[in-house]
Parts: sequence; structure tokens; C-alpha cells
Amino acid sequence: MSVKRDPRYDVLFDTVSIGPVTAPNRFYQVPHCNGMGRMFPDSMISMRGMKAEGGWGIVTTEQCDFHPTGDVQPFTETSMWDDGDLPYLTAMVDAVHEHGALAGIELVHNGQDSGCLYSREVPIGPEHRPVTWHQHPIQARAMSRDDIRNYRRWHRKAALRARRAGFDIVVVYAGHDGTVPSHFLSRQSNQRSDEYGG
Repeated sequence: MSVKRDPRYDVLFDTVSIGPVTAPNRFYQVPHCNGMGRMFPDSMISMRGMKAEGGWGIVTTEQCDFHPTGDVQPFTETSMWDDGDLPYLTAMVDAVHEHGALAGIELVHNGQDSGCLYSREVPIGPEHRPVTWHQHPIQARAMSRDDIRNYRRWHRKAALRARRAGFDIVVVYAGHDGTVPSHFLSRQSNQRSDEYGG
């Protein structure tokens, strides 16, 4: 006995254009963390490739921090700090493309929620405050105007690196009240009195 698909769902199997690229279907694997990232790149590459092989039209990384001041350790995720991160991310893109899917990357800076246990950098955000996502005694420092300009430059450089790695889609992550954009937009995490105040 063969199983027939309800025709109401045929649209899910249609191609869809997103800007200059076309996904083979409308199955979008949302960015999700898996505990592999930069620490276990071969496992991460294989897992994302399997998703593409299984039929997902778009396969996306977990959140990928783009500067050492946004390091999410103790959580293990991908990073796009410099050109040294390109080889494993390019290999992930190749594994996804091998099965006809589009590859996406979610760029993020967790700002004052960054643990920075791997990079040992001081986290930055709209204001001085304790990092509260974990139990380590870490204090974020307020971003100066130069920091804000640098943040924009770091983000742009990461997007350009993502393009060099072959990613088809770049997601700018600003959710979960745990990123620099969401911190700046929230009155709870931004009490600045300058032009960047929340």
C-alpha cells in the first residue's frame, strides 16, 4: 500500500526563491544548538550534511558568534571570529550543498550575556552589568561609541566571511533577549542616557 500525500501540503515541496537563491523546498531547518560547534566540527559537519541528505531545503548553523567578546562558552557553538574558522564552516557548507540544499548561518553576538570562558575577553553590552546566564562571576562592560562602531564592523566582516565560506543565507540573530541588538532595544538591559539609550 502506498501512502499518498494530502494535496494541501504540496506547496511545502515547491521551490521557493529567497533573494538571489532558490531552495528546493520549503523545509527550513531553523538554527539550533547541538553541543558540537567549533569544538567538534567533524560531528557538526556530518550532522548538518545528514539533514540536507534527509530532504531539508535549507540547513542552518546554530548561533555563530562573530567576535571573541561574544563568546558563549560554557556553551559550545560555532564561531566566525577570523579566517581560521573558515575551513570547518566551508566544509559544512559543502556537506549541505552536496545534497542540493541551501546553507544558512546565524550570526550572533550575545553581548552582556556572553560568558567568554573560551576567549577570556570581557563581555560588552549597552551597560555595565553582571553576566547572568551562568554561575561564573563575570561582569560585562558598557560599550563605548568606538565599541559600537567596532561591533558593526565585526558583524559586517563576519557576513563577508560567511559569503566566502559559501553560505547562501545569513541570518542576523536578535532574539531571546540575549543579543546586542535586543539588549539595546530593551529598557531592562539598556538604561543609557546617550543616543543609544533604550
